[in-house]
Amino acid sequence: MQALDGVSLDVARGSFVCLVGASGCGKSTLLNLVAGLDTPTSGSVDVRGRTGLMFQESALFPWLTVAGNVDLALKLNGYPRARRAGRVDELLHLVHLAEFARKRPHELSGGMRQRVALARAFAQDAEILLMDEPFGALDAMTRDIMHDELETIWQSTGATVLFVTHNVREAARLGDRIVLLSSRPGRVAATFDVEVQRPRRIEDRTVSELAGQVTARLREEVARHGRR
Repeated sequence: MQALDGVSLDVARGSFVCLVGASGCGKSTLLNLVAGLDTPTSGSVDVRGRTGLMFQESALFPWLTVAGNVDLALKLNGYPRARRAGRVDELLHLVHLAEFARKRPHELSGGMRQRVALARAFAQDAEILLMDEPFGALDAMTRDIMHDELETIWQSTGATVLFVTHNVREAARLGDRIVLLSSRPGRVAATFDVEVQRPRRIEDRTVSELAGQVTARLREEVARHGRR
């Protein structure tokens, strides 16, 4: 079955773009294409920069420490051994985990493990961060904290972020732009520019109002698919 059809999407350098849509609309497939994990059957994908991936599960190596997980990513990326320790320290400071460098994943909370995964993504010298439901398994309070952390890191690094979520309000909280994909096959059904001043809170009225607009359009797409 065709996952995507005629998708045309330009993402500006340094922007934060959120992809939303019903399950099975091709959001994850689109990330895989950008990451080079899948090859399009037609058309082309032009990626100008190194990519790093983050998933809903942190996928850390349990036998390695926090520092060891980040160091391994640097090693695999060809980072000089003499400089790796300093770079690990920089990245752990970036995600506010320097004091947990010697801890192992099972000693960390879910949010902290995702911070390690974020540091590991940047250890790949990622200029484009591809995030597939990275906070979906976290409780509401931890997710809210991670929104703040991610926004701070994104602004400080200048990275480009392509963020997949089922949570429309999360998209309105984080994104510069929201891209709504239709169902089976995925097409760009609508785009929404997020003109809400930062910093934002997920409970802000303006965020809630935009989320309501996106949700209404998403319901239209789901209903249209159901009538086919």
